[in-house]
Amino acid sequence: MSGKREEILDAAVAIADERGLAGVSMRSVAQAVGVTPMALYPHVGDKAGLLDAMLGRLLGMVFRTAPALADVSDWRDRVRLFAHTARTLAKGHPWVTGLLFSRPAVTPDAVTTVDLLYLALLDAGVPKSHVPRLERLVSTYMLGWIASEAGGRFGSGALDPRGRRGQLPDGALEGHDAVMPWLAQPVDWDAEFDRDLDDLVTMIETLAAKGQE
Repeated sequence: MSGKREEILDAAVAIADERGLAGVSMRSVAQAVGVTPMALYPHVGDKAGLLDAMLGRLLGMVFRTAPALADVSDWRDRVRLFAHTARTLAKGHPWVTGLLFSRPAVTPDAVTTVDLLYLALLDAGVPKSHVPRLERLVSTYMLGWIASEAGGRFGSGALDPRGRRGQLPDGALEGHDAVMPWLAQPVDWDAEFDRDLDDLVTMIETLAAKGQE
């Protein structure tokens, strides 16, 4: 990556961290770098190219933040480490979840990150024909969990649906009634994340055991 392109992406990420994605524009990034908006185009292209590059930068950080990821021999540990690294990164840059669900992973850093999951699934014994589908399933689960946490869907804040039961429609809700004792309990989100990853690993093992191409 050229020095100027790296400077541009550093500025764009800093703006997003401070103002959210809505604050990122060619003009705001150019102003932060000290150039005209037109001077950005040779390095990142248009606004869509800038967003793609920002997403690639963050996904690439998943790999760089855990440099030993590719060296972990057990694929189960690799999947867990990948998920935890992505979760930690998203906590520091919550705006990235919006990009993750709206843009394809097309930059070199992003594709390299996806390749780590491909290799983990292959090492698990998942048939090659199932690897792309299962990677999408695993990635979507991880991203969905991380986006829910970043957006406030998980937690004890005002958006937590457990705190709004009084707003539910009148009438019986048999499913809610059946699990109400557990709904009322506080949730250890770190423990739940780990347990969900264990279930995800079990699912991968089950598919690999079938051995069907």
